[in-house]
Amino acid sequence: MSPARVRTALAAQLRRLTATGDAGSSTAEAALVAPLLVAVLLFVVLCGRLVSAQMDLDAAASAAARAASLARSDSAARAEADRTARDTLAARGVTCQQVTVSVSTGGLQPGGAVTVTVSCTVPLADLALLSVPGSRTVQATATSPIDVWRGTALGFGNPADRLLVLNGADSGLPG
Repeated sequence: MSPARVRTALAAQLRRLTATGDAGSSTAEAALVAPLLVAVLLFVVLCGRLVSAQMDLDAAASAAARAASLARSDSAARAEADRTARDTLAARGVTCQQVTVSVSTGGLQPGGAVTVTVSCTVPLADLALLSVPGSRTVQATATSPIDVWRGTALGFGNPADRLLVLNGADSGLPG
C-alpha cells in the first residue's frame, strides 16, 4: 500500500471517529446530573417546610400575644395565649410533635406588654427521599402592648365595689 493511500485511509478513519465520537455523551451526562438535581429539589422542599413552619409560628405567637394582652388576669392571659397559639397552628395545618407556649405578662399593667414565645418541633423524617433524621425546633416570639387606658371598674354598680376601687384594691370586676 502506498503512503498516499495509507494517509487517505487514516484521514477517513479519523473523520469517522471525530464525527461520531460524542454520540451518547449527552445521555451519560444527564444520567450523572439527574440525581444531583433531585437532591437540590428535595433540599429546597426541606427549606420550604422550615420557612413555612417559621411563618406559621410567627402568626401563632402574634395572635397569642394579642389574646393574652386582652385578658384581665394572669391565669386567663396564659390560658388564652396557649389556646390561641394551638388553634392558630391547627388552622394553618402545622404538624408539630411538641408545642410549647410561654407567656410573660409583666403583671398585665396598663402601658405594659405581654410577650409570648411559641416553640414547635417540626418532624422531618417524612421527607423520605432526603433521609433527614429527626426533627427541628422552630421558635417565634411576639409582643403585644397592654392598653394604657385599660381601666378599672368605674364603680357605677355596687357601692362596695366603688369603695374598693377608690381604696386602690382590685374589685375583681372586669374593667
